[in-house]
Amino acid sequence: MATKSTISFTFFSLVMLALANGSNTGKIAIYWGQNGNEGTLAEACATGNYEYVIIAFLPTFGDGQTPMINLAGHCDPYSDGCTGITSDIKSCQAKGIKVLLSIGGGAGSYSIASIQDASSVATYLWNNFLGGQSSSRPLGPAVLDGIDFDIEGGSNQHCGDLARYLKGYNGKKVYITAAPQCPFPDAWIGNALTTGLFDYVWVQFYNNPPCQYNPGEISNFEDAWKQWISAIPANKIFLGLPASPEAAGSGFIPAADLTSTVLPAIKGSAKYGGVMLWSRYDDAQSGYSSSIKSHV
Repeated sequence: MATKSTISFTFFSLVMLALANGSNTGKIAIYWGQNGNEGTLAEACATGNYEYVIIAFLPTFGDGQTPMINLAGHCDPYSDGCTGITSDIKSCQAKGIKVLLSIGGGAGSYSIASIQDASSVATYLWNNFLGGQSSSRPLGPAVLDGIDFDIEGGSNQHCGDLARYLKGYNGKKVYITAAPQCPFPDAWIGNALTTGLFDYVWVQFYNNPPCQYNPGEISNFEDAWKQWISAIPANKIFLGLPASPEAAGSGFIPAADLTSTVLPAIKGSAKYGGVMLWSRYDDAQSGYSSSIKSHV
């Protein structure tokens, strides 16, 4: 018969093993904000499918421009109409979901002209979306958890400086994330990603045929994944995918292929963080996150 101490040790070991296994199961990040028909932010968080929700976008900033958010059909920022989202943000955070603001995007007017400009943009973001103070916070008083860099134009300079300034503020931790394209290194934010300042990097493995997964041919995808996890000093690397065939020009992976072929090929990495999906509208239509949730 086992002694009490042996039983306790065995139970402790099983608990630690379960925690270790759970920590490697991966999480889902979703972009919200670019389709007025996708439902509210609170509704997205209420699904229970996401651990990170990224509000998209702040497409105008830097080089002396007045920063301006664009949340498509959700609200009008010019009349302070987006401040009501603050209650949704708090609702998400109460569920343990991290809510970030994505700066940049595929269409916008943004560029960081200098180190001083990076400092100015960081000050604006801190005071208007993070832990600072401002009388004109576009999303209201809720304090976001971090800033996502979806830099697809403008300049490939000084994003690292902006990340460094954002990390330098005292108080609540500021998560810094990025969404580069899978061709390595990313043309716009590749240099910044080598700084080690980024917590999570959700690599866009879509609209990029040379490095995305193609049915029946996984070697190019695997090679690209290995390059990202070995070369970028982020805490976790996520697999970025479209949430439906209509969400991108190419790169959608059916749930069956994702869970049977793709995830088993990459989940063994300690840097594997989970899956990022574009976007909430497409996911609401397809139910993709629900299909893969138990496997991710």
